[in-house]
Amino acid sequence: MIINFIEKLGDWNPQLLRELKGRLKVFPAVIAIVTSLLVQLVVFLYQLRELPGESYPMYAQYCKIGLTFEQARIKLDRELSIQYQQLQEQFRRYSSSSEFNQVKLEQVKSQITEVKYKQHNIHQTLSNQFCPLDQIDMQMWWREHWEYIFLSLSVFFIFTLLVAGTYLLINNLATEERRGTLNFIRLTPQSETSILTGKILGVPILIYLVILTAAPLHFLAGSAANIATSYILSFWAVLAACCIFFYSAALLFGLCCRWFSGFQPWLGSGTVLLFLLLTLGLASEGTNIVDTGLFRIFSPLDITNYLFPKSFNIYNGGPLKQLQFFNLPIGKSIVGIVSLHLLNYGLWTYWIWQALKRCFRNPNSTILSKGQSYFWMACLQLVNFGFYFGVYQNINGITLYDVQRYLTWLYPLNLLVFLGLIAILSPHRQTVQDWARYRHQNVTSSNSSSRKNSLLEDLIWGEKSPAILAIGMNIVIAVTPLLVGILLWYHPAEVNLVDKMKALLAVALFISLIMIYATLTQLMLLMKTPKRAFWAIGTVTVAMFLPPMVLGILGIQAHKIPILWLLTSFSWVGISEAATPTIFMALLAQLSILALLTFQLTRQAKLAGESATQALLAGR
Repeated sequence: MIINFIEKLGDWNPQLLRELKGRLKVFPAVIAIVTSLLVQLVVFLYQLRELPGESYPMYAQYCKIGLTFEQARIKLDRELSIQYQQLQEQFRRYSSSSEFNQVKLEQVKSQITEVKYKQHNIHQTLSNQFCPLDQIDMQMWWREHWEYIFLSLSVFFIFTLLVAGTYLLINNLATEERRGTLNFIRLTPQSETSILTGKILGVPILIYLVILTAAPLHFLAGSAANIATSYILSFWAVLAACCIFFYSAALLFGLCCRWFSGFQPWLGSGTVLLFLLLTLGLASEGTNIVDTGLFRIFSPLDITNYLFPKSFNIYNGGPLKQLQFFNLPIGKSIVGIVSLHLLNYGLWTYWIWQALKRCFRNPNSTILSKGQSYFWMACLQLVNFGFYFGVYQNINGITLYDVQRYLTWLYPLNLLVFLGLIAILSPHRQTVQDWARYRHQNVTSSNSSSRKNSLLEDLIWGEKSPAILAIGMNIVIAVTPLLVGILLWYHPAEVNLVDKMKALLAVALFISLIMIYATLTQLMLLMKTPKRAFWAIGTVTVAMFLPPMVLGILGIQAHKIPILWLLTSFSWVGISEAATPTIFMALLAQLSILALLTFQLTRQAKLAGESATQALLAGR
């Protein structure tokens, strides 16, 4: 029976069978199971150490008569306070000149001292009392401590699966690449989906074994804590979708970032760990999810807090309870919030797999085609605006402060997104040279109109053409909803025409800045040096960070000379301080720089398209 199962497994996915044979051996499997059992035992014993006994305090949470004693303490304390006030009044009367009485004064002093002593010792006297064993609510204690065990295992599942799993996958690809077996796998007749699915299911098999061994206790602890089965299953479903997303991203990182060598697995898993710790901090503090919704929706920790409010001692569902998506109250129901997470993971996993299919057979291919990048950008902006504008019933409710806050984090987010797109879509010298040479050779075989149409089509959709126009198309997709929102934006108490003009010019500055970076990157990639990728990264990095660093070192602040800040990657700092004509001048300066760079890029592309004979005859 086992042999038949193995044969069927090999027929379904040979790569999975290969991974299982290499990892699922007796000794590693026993170590994984024992490790899981030890973790469960430690979690259980850690909670068991707080088991109430004979010395359980009267005022502790699970003592049934603790409330009665607390009420008695409050009553006695109140009576002593009244008695103390009366004695103080007597002391003042007997110490006055009209009713002075030394004997009674000494008696009152003695009584005051006695009352003070009683007040001082009342809490200590009652708190030294221990709760009788038959008055300890052991049923409540076990229910809540089963819940603590359940929550501890939930967090253990999340960190173990995501951090350890991503490390193993990236390390496996790096090892296969180093040994040369990855190229052999690429030549097999299996599909990319089959091979990579086998990797995801097989490489972290020992991690799966650790989790599966702990799953029964996790489920039983949840049931004993009166947690609904639907909530437990929802957590598992979201965690499974989260693992698929992160594991797919780990495979893509392993295929596309080979230059990190042995540091690659640590970088990938460390990034995941940092992300989880950051979102754990945000979830623990109950931070508003409006500004960080697009970021935090990828973490399973917020929904863990939503499903099980005692996870981080934040009740009422935490920030997700108020979450809306395009005014749809997603956070009001468990079905809505779980569906949102599953759809979000599914959407971005789909795009990662599109990239995996392109890069697996041909590592030198771009991660996404130009056409795919347009749809990817549309999805990103749709999700982004859905999270932000979901908190407003209409656009007239958005104040100037709301727009400034939104742009403050949207600007760097989109800057990072477009820098990534530039790196993904920009072809290297040989690719552009092949494209330009092909166009140069066919320029005489068609009329002017068809040449223009063909060139435009190539620049928008072509795999080998420069990515400048494609980046421009992505920018148009990204800023169109923002521009529409700015034009429709109206707040009678705050917004005027100048504010709208500033917002539009800020968007224009962003567009021109991204186009400058894209053109600069493409120029660097046309260099003949073999290190042109590092030149491109270095040049763009310097262009981004050197000007604001120099301005900061020199102490030039945005409110003093805003035009200098408008010419940097931190232009949003100077927008609110600058006058509209100043912003317009900065925009003209950036457009002039862009025109010069575009002219130089066109010239370099034409030169690259010439044959060696033509270059020789021209003396180049």
